[in-house]
Amino acid sequence: MFDIARIPAFKDNYIWLLRKDTAAAVVDPGDAAPVLEALRREGLALVSILITHHHQDHQGGIDGLLAHSPSVKVFGPAEESITGMSNPLRGGERIRLAPLDLELQVMAVPGHTRGHLAYYGEGRLFCGDALFGGGCGRLFEGTPRAMHESLARLAALPDDTEVYCAHEYTEANLRFALAVEPGNRALRRRADEVAVLRAKGMATVPSTLAVEKATNPFLRCKEAEVAAAARARGAAENDPVAAFAALREWKDSF
Repeated sequence: MFDIARIPAFKDNYIWLLRKDTAAAVVDPGDAAPVLEALRREGLALVSILITHHHQDHQGGIDGLLAHSPSVKVFGPAEESITGMSNPLRGGERIRLAPLDLELQVMAVPGHTRGHLAYYGEGRLFCGDALFGGGCGRLFEGTPRAMHESLARLAALPDDTEVYCAHEYTEANLRFALAVEPGNRALRRRADEVAVLRAKGMATVPSTLAVEKATNPFLRCKEAEVAAAARARGAAENDPVAAFAALREWKDSF
């Protein structure tokens, strides 16, 4: 089993460092400097970079990492422009990071961007900006239907899957979730727990898919209270895609 370390970057990004023995891979290195410092401190050799999508805060550190380790493989979405990408992917592939003895399933999850990918293996999901703690990514390039279907694919993974998203957005997302579904007791408990963690400066990521399915409104569009809230924002009845679209539009201005 590989270990995972959290590398904070920018205001609220998380770069994920995967390591086994002296080998390491990183997910969405928007900044090279903190990654290089972690590699130096831990005595690790970088072998792979995994990119979920093209936004600069997810790929901006690739040049600096390749300058330090030119032979590193860079995996990323074939449909997007990724600096230094050597291994383009479209979803459906399985990739093996041999030095880490790790196989990952590549999942196409368009919506936030056109070619957005997620990586799943050994019960861990690295989902970039597709799924967040208590929320989901904005629809910069995709449609509500595409994002709804992408989230459904992620939600179909085992409930005990650990969700490693790329931003510390959980507290703000749960404030919105409570506006959508105030009667959800599990959501209220989670919001209280997250508030305590954030008051102590602690991370709220990873969560699990079980937690997300119980508290994340974007995975709960068929639930009665969530559907009613979406209808109040103009969504058609018995249409989970329309409910998702209404919730996402509401969240954008919340």
